Amino acid sequence: MKRSLSIFMACFLVAGSSNGQEWASNIQQFIAVDASVVAIENVTIIDGTGAGAVAGQTVVIRDGMIESVGTGTVPDGAHLIDGSGKTLIPGMVGLHNHTFYTTSQRRVQLNFSAPRMYLASGVTTIRTTGSYAPYSELGLKRSVNSRQRMGPRMFVTGPYIDGQSNAIHRSTPTSPDAARRVVKYWSEEGVDWFKVYANISSAELSAVIDEAHTHGIKVTGHLCSVTYREAVVLGIDNLEHGLYANSDYSKTKVKDECPADYRRVMIDLNMSGEAVQTTFREMIAAGVGMTSTLAIYEHVVPNRPPVEQRVLDAMSPEVQKEYLRTRTRVSDRNSQLSKDLWIKALEYEKAFVEAGGLLASGVDPTGYGGALPGYGDQRNYELLHEAGFNSGEVVQIMSLNGAKILGIDEETGSIEAGKHADLILINGDLASDPALIRNVEIVFRDGVGFDSVAIIESIEGQVGVR
Repeated sequence: MKRSLSIFMACFLVAGSSNGQEWASNIQQFIAVDASVVAIENVTIIDGTGAGAVAGQTVVIRDGMIESVGTGTVPDGAHLIDGSGKTLIPGMVGLHNHTFYTTSQRRVQLNFSAPRMYLASGVTTIRTTGSYAPYSELGLKRSVNSRQRMGPRMFVTGPYIDGQSNAIHRSTPTSPDAARRVVKYWSEEGVDWFKVYANISSAELSAVIDEAHTHGIKVTGHLCSVTYREAVVLGIDNLEHGLYANSDYSKTKVKDECPADYRRVMIDLNMSGEAVQTTFREMIAAGVGMTSTLAIYEHVVPNRPPVEQRVLDAMSPEVQKEYLRTRTRVSDRNSQLSKDLWIKALEYEKAFVEAGGLLASGVDPTGYGGALPGYGDQRNYELLHEAGFNSGEVVQIMSLNGAKILGIDEETGSIEAGKHADLILINGDLASDPALIRNVEIVFRDGVGFDSVAIIESIEGQVGVR
């Protein structure tokens, strides 16, 4: 059953509309602003288009949409918010934002805490990018759309589609026809994207892409057995994890096999060299974007990131202890390879954008448990600065670029008149200090302002439980 773009966008607009839907009673306590007309005055804006910060702006929201941006007159009767000393940015669009969570010993579907943490952190749209429980995510999406739960707008990805694997929660089709059946089934069940995994073969990947495109659905991948350049030729739409999952540069690559040396050879990559630039040229020519997931890979670098009390407070006591033990073991290893590879990963993402590539970002709350939903997205904001991007560029990567990859950039992703009022109000001058991304006060989704602090208080001790 092929879904046209016009039908898809109509569904987006209906789901985003606030008209005629009341919030569930247990959610109303978290709503700070719910007025038909809202004006945020004298605020500094970083608008998501790549432009730098602009002070002294007024943003008017009417019926969930941005009506005006600039220095115009505030409408009579508007709910006024004083933006003095604050920064307004677009809601983040997370392109690798699971609703499950893993540690070194457990995997938990966080249907309670994950959507709340994403929203409270300023992530107003997510793509789940691989699901262990697709029906759970589809149900969560429906409940968020109907205002029975609070959370971000959701694009649900079907089950992981992999090659040879012992993982019990992945689909492992053994032929192209089997891969097509998986894609057809979940397309008709209502998923929005598919994600292929590291051991898929070229033939099965080709079948996945072709069948998904037949149903009007796109495909992304965490690859290894197939290189980025090979996947681009096959028609993939997006690639995950930046440099970390790219086997293009292996010296021992065999077709459809994940080479043992593919990460070690990355250490010697020249970002302006022909090998890297060829990958970039082919991705850009085909319109294939790339997702940065620095927040999760940082955790394999010894003594990174700094331990945050708010991260520990969000975890259940058992998960907190487990996380700290694993972090100590990783730090004790003091791996030079992980340190060197980290530097190359930062360089790779900066070089991709400088070549004209479309870079977005996501947290990927997996690994051994330190990159939490939402908090990890905020950490990405700091890490992209570490990679050499300025504030305007980072906001664009984390908002408008993600919206472009999802095909919703005409509706959200930047602070522009006519778009949905998906906004983050931050206490402080964000352009002066990336760490201020943690100071979220109000998150607007479709013009409704949520109290970030109150939501965070509601999930303390819940990550790893529900």
